[in-house]
Amino acid sequence: MDDTATLQFDLTPPSDIQRHELETDLTEQERHVLLDHGTEAPFCGVLMDEKREGLFTCRLCGLPLFKGGSKFESGTGWPSFTQPFNPDHLQYIRDTSYGMIRTEIVCARCGSHQGHVFPDGPPPTGERYCINSVSLDFTPKGEPLPDKLGRGAPEGEIAS
Repeated sequence: MDDTATLQFDLTPPSDIQRHELETDLTEQERHVLLDHGTEAPFCGVLMDEKREGLFTCRLCGLPLFKGGSKFESGTGWPSFTQPFNPDHLQYIRDTSYGMIRTEIVCARCGSHQGHVFPDGPPPTGERYCINSVSLDFTPKGEPLPDKLGRGAPEGEIAS
């Protein structure tokens, strides 16, 4: 395991002005999913077939959420991951909508809806982080991470 997840990212929420600027850049579908806790249609997300090494970041604020190496094909129609980039980068919320009991996950920095986590994933964690493609951006290995809040990257190299 590399030390990428031990890098310290600033988890301070965006200011009201920053949040407004970030939200004005969203498409209607991104707004529906990220801000209104919606779900995109299965099997049509742009990141379904993304298999390169790299990092998946929050579409709204740019915080790293998942490593490319933790992505797997779950057959559910949404990008799925076995574990987060760093557990502190996600918040877990009990979701009882639609007559189900699930665990919703949101970005710990900006609160944007990402998807849900289920206890039916493969080893090594047994978890399946089922994420909406429109909730994420992808940065290939070797390219700089987005700095949407102008805070700079943490010290150290980002490996994935």
